[in-house]
Amino acid sequence: MSRLKIAQTPANYSIWFNYCQGTSPGLKRTIDTLFQNESQFDASTNASLVSSFGEGETAEVPSDITKRLGSLMEDAQGFLQIAIADNRRQMLTMGQAATEAGAGADPGVLIDGLVAELSKSVSRASRLEKNFVAATHELSQIRVSLDDAEKRARTDVLTGLPNRLAFEDFFRDAQATAVESGRPLSILLMDVDHFKRFNDDFGHAVGDEVLRLIAKVLRDRVRDQDLPARYGGEELIAVFPNSDLQACMAVGESIRGLISERKITRRSSGEVLPGITVSIGVAQLKPGESMVDLIERCDKALYKAKGAGRNRVVACEGEQADPLAGW
Repeated sequence: MSRLKIAQTPANYSIWFNYCQGTSPGLKRTIDTLFQNESQFDASTNASLVSSFGEGETAEVPSDITKRLGSLMEDAQGFLQIAIADNRRQMLTMGQAATEAGAGADPGVLIDGLVAELSKSVSRASRLEKNFVAATHELSQIRVSLDDAEKRARTDVLTGLPNRLAFEDFFRDAQATAVESGRPLSILLMDVDHFKRFNDDFGHAVGDEVLRLIAKVLRDRVRDQDLPARYGGEELIAVFPNSDLQACMAVGESIRGLISERKITRRSSGEVLPGITVSIGVAQLKPGESMVDLIERCDKALYKAKGAGRNRVVACEGEQADPLAGW
């Protein structure tokens, strides 16, 4: 980082640490390509790397929630103390009335006293109930705020797809289920062909539109039980529980074909942009295999698809898609 004159901020350090560790194939490929192109790692490039391959957003809890929760806890304690005091007062009143009745006190006076005390108790109970209802409503609002914050932290802002954090959580659960049930689990890794060309020739706004279009196709072609996600940069990924390699390849081929048919027209000029294509790697989980190893195999299949001419689906185990696919 010092040699490249990269600001040693926590975000930049995280990117280059992961690059050296090799934990993200997409990040490694992107930086290697930048090296090959002798690109400058200026502030803009570094910001783009952080945006695409950063550790995902943490849930931003609204700043007032802690204060609101503290206030509610104090109110709840006050409500309970009032209720306890009321119960004690009623018990004392009842005990005193019983004692006086045994001593021959006027029953009418005793009854009037008990009725008055019960009336006060009902009134206090009504106020407490209203306070508890208001507190319950406030807690419901806080829960909604927290749920929204968590959802934002697990969603990619650009595409609206689940982000890498959500993908990894989903994969771990799907992997455990696959191991227990013996059912297959496959993944699909997709990369936009010549994506840099769209950014360089037409601007990042067009590049963003390309990613949104591809994300929509991916989202529309998976089942409810599957998970599509943005893995980083121009790479999208999907997890397919209960699907073997061939089923996953079929979905990948369907996605590839649909994307190749889509066109983007610039609103400002009416210009139709060059066709969009994707290369796709597919892999099925092996017994005892880790998520990192499975993604690495899938990434190798993606490299093969790129090397074979792009715009095709390739399985890492050597099973190739239809040789006519993409032509």
